[in-house]
Order: sequence, then structure tokens, then C-alpha cells
Amino acid sequence: MDTDVLIVGAGPTGLTLAVDLGRRGIRCTIIEQKEAPQFLPKMERCNARTMEIYRRIGIVDRIRAAGLPSHCPMDVFIVLSLVEPPLLHLPYPSVDEARALTTATNDGSQPLEPYQLISQYTLEPVLKEIAEEFPSVTVRYGCEFLSFAQDERSVTATVKSGSTTSKITAQYLVGCDGGSSPVRRQLGIGLAGDSNLLELRQALYYCEELYERIPIGKGRHYHVADGQSTFLIVQDSTKHFTLHSVVETDADMATMFEKTVAMPVKYEMVYVGQWRQNLLLADGYGRGRVFLAGDAVHLVIPTGGLGMNSGVGDAIDLSWKLAAVLAGWGGPNLLPSYEIERRQIGDRNVAASRHATVGRRAWRAAYRPNIRDNTPEGAETRANLTRIADVEQRKSNEMIGAELGYRYVDSPLIWPEAGEGPAPNFMKYEPTTWPGARLPHLWLADGRALHDCIGDGYTLLRLGGAQADVVPLQRAFAFYAAPFTVLDINEAQSRDIYGYDLILLRPDLHVVWRGNRLEEPERLAEIATGH
Repeated sequence: MDTDVLIVGAGPTGLTLAVDLGRRGIRCTIIEQKEAPQFLPKMERCNARTMEIYRRIGIVDRIRAAGLPSHCPMDVFIVLSLVEPPLLHLPYPSVDEARALTTATNDGSQPLEPYQLISQYTLEPVLKEIAEEFPSVTVRYGCEFLSFAQDERSVTATVKSGSTTSKITAQYLVGCDGGSSPVRRQLGIGLAGDSNLLELRQALYYCEELYERIPIGKGRHYHVADGQSTFLIVQDSTKHFTLHSVVETDADMATMFEKTVAMPVKYEMVYVGQWRQNLLLADGYGRGRVFLAGDAVHLVIPTGGLGMNSGVGDAIDLSWKLAAVLAGWGGPNLLPSYEIERRQIGDRNVAASRHATVGRRAWRAAYRPNIRDNTPEGAETRANLTRIADVEQRKSNEMIGAELGYRYVDSPLIWPEAGEGPAPNFMKYEPTTWPGARLPHLWLADGRALHDCIGDGYTLLRLGGAQADVVPLQRAFAFYAAPFTVLDINEAQSRDIYGYDLILLRPDLHVVWRGNRLEEPERLAEIATGH
């Protein structure tokens, strides 16, 4: 066996999977057709949940060091140009401000880590460098996936490097190979939903002086009310900018940049490409020993920033389950639970992206050619568009419920608590310990984050001085040789916010079970470990 896990595709999803497998000591090989990470404009924000995950796997500081400086605001503007008074300014906390809010709040409502503004062309090289530091991880760029064959024991992939074709044998294969995924196509898994909703050109510009000269205020996104879906994004260096617009030619993108900036600046157009808006979900997340993750299974419009971030969630869900099975303690339900859990989140995030996209289209539909006119009619157009945008644009920028509030429903790994559970809400996050949910973040009295005190195995939180006998549960997990610890948190506040004496957590910090006494410890361990 050449490797335990073969990962096809070295985007953020595949590299995050490789990093987490690497830190768990799992042998994995990641292959990528490109010769090196590419300097292309794609995703541009790691959301709060992704940054919590990166903190948990020990790389959050390196991600932040590479991204946009923490004092830079994430404000959103709706404009006619960068030199005219904005129609709407939506202020949002910078990373520094968001961190101060998190530090000052201790009711479970805030993430442990705020978002980070960082572009994919910056993130990928950092993740690649980290992955290469693990002895158990092999990173191969310039290696094209051609096909695979699987049986009950292994997967054999045929790959090509230069003119040489060879085979790699692994216990499992994971296709993180994008929207056109060759791995998904070979599995015969289709995509369902809405495709080719809109085609835009995107261009990347280098402009040394622009950011400091913007007179209307510093932000991340500048949406232009022009009838052509134009928007400008400030990238990590504050010297690179991405422009998206519905125009006919590449040359038109230079004209549109100049029209949007509306002041004389020296610039270079580094790249021009095209992309289509899709809202698609795969019919399945894998078959047999082959799994799919990231854009290979869900394609969203970047409204809400749920594309790459959903892929990181896929990677972390799959990683600990693969490690458990390879270690010998993961039961037969563990790997099948990946599709059950993550496909419902993919479906939810596609719906959240649609929700945000419909909102953005609503205010853009209020554009009229008279929007600049110094007339009562022009003033009414501006006022109407602004009024709609003040409601609808927020759907793209205030998705904390989708980021933190997702919950695994009807999973074989989650205790089936009676009742309906909290209703999904894209915009608002309500902290909960309902089984399947992410454990809300709390600070302890000594200043530590509770999340940081929880190890990589299963953890039973015993809260508020509870004296429950945990020996039967320890024995039940020991029967499967599954890693298990008990963590006593005696502070009353944790018991008050979490609502129960006992909470059982999985390695990914999702709640398995909650209660005030242990009644079926053997059954609880059986469910949690997938047996």
C-alpha cells in the first residue's frame, strides 16, 4: 500500500484534509495537476467557523499572518464609483474589533475566532507549506489524476507526471478536485440544482496607490450600482483588486475598472477570466472507499462566503473519521455518516447562498439609467435602491447563523434526543448544545477557551461540580479502544449556559449527547463510535 489516503486536488479543502491527517500521523498523499499554487482570484474570506477549525489544528496564527492586516475593515459599500458619495455603507468590525467583542462576551453567542480576510492565492501556499512539514504527508504538484479502480480492500489510482504514467494504491481516495471533478464523474454521481445562472468576467489588478486614495472610506467590497453586476474586492496586499462584471470582452474589464475607480491611477491588469454562477449539490458524497469533498460536491455563488468554508467543514468531518477507521476503533457507521452529515450541510449552504443571491438581485433590479440624474426621478431611483439594499445586501454579509449554527440531524453518530431541535437560521446564531450542534465557545475564569481544553478524542464534559459516575462510560469507550477523556469544569456559568450536567463531544467538537445522568453508557459509546 503506497499510502493510507490519496487526496486528489490541492485546493483549500484538499490541503486542509492533508494537514489534519498529517497532524494525526496518518499517511496521506495529495496530488495536484497544477505545477504550483496559482495566483488567481477566488475565495477571499475564511469565516469564523473555519478559523476555529484552523485554531484547533494549530495553524490559525500562520493563516492570519498571511491575510489582510487585522485592522483593515470588512465594510461593504454600494456606490456609483469610488469618488462619489456612497449610496449605502454597511460597517462591519475589523478582525481586531471582532476579537475585542469576542473577548468581552462570554454567553456562548460569539465564535472563538473571528473571520480572516484572505484570498485563495494566499491561503493555498500557506496550507501547502504546513502540509509538507508533516513526515506522513506527501505533496505532489504536477501530478494529474487519470482514473481509479477500487475493491473491498483498496483504491488504485492511475496518475500522470509529465510523460510518465504510474499507479498509487491507497486504502481510501478523496476527490477534492473542484466543480468539474473527474473523481465524481467516474463515480457516476451527478449534480442537481441551478446552473449557469449568470456569467461574469473577473479580472485581477495590481495598483500600488489605490487603497490609500479611496476617498469614500476603506472597505472590502464595493458594489457598483450600474446594471452590470459590477463589484470590486480589495485583496490581501491592499495593492491587488478583483473586479467582477457582466461585460463582453477582456478589454472592457480595463474600461470598467477605470470607470469604477474614477480617478487617475497607474495599474496593471494581471489576469482576466470568466466564471459562471451555480447553485448545485451532488447526489452523493462518495461510494465505497472513494469520497468527495468541497466544490466537487457543492457549488455555490460566493454570496455569503460559504463555498470554500463548506469545504473546510467537509475536510474536518471526514478527517477524524478516516483516522478512526484506520486506527481500528471506528465502527461500520462512521465513514457512511460523512455523507449523511455533510450533504445536509451542503444542501443548507446552497440554500443560504440562494437566499443571499436573491437579496443581491433584488437591489440590483432597482437600478435605472437615471440613477445619476439630478432630478426628482433620479433621486427616487437612488433612494429606492438604497432602501432595498439596506435590507437585502445584509443577507450576503451577515451569515453567522449559517457559519456557526449548523447541526447534524438524523446522524447515526448522534444520540436521537426527543423533540424538533432548534430551527435553522442563516442570519442569526443562537447558542445551543442540542445533539449534533457545535459546542458554543466559552471563556473559563482563568482566561482559557474551553474549546482549547478539549483533546482530539471523545470528551465528556462534567459541568458545574456534577458528581456523576463516569466509570461505566469510560469502560464502554475502552471496549472499542476509542480515545476518551473526562473534563471537569466546575464553574457555574458553563453549566448555566450549556444547560446540562454532562455533555459528550466528538473529536470535531459537535455534541453527541447531553443529560444530567448516564443511563445507557454502552449504547452511547456504541453510537458515538459508529458501531
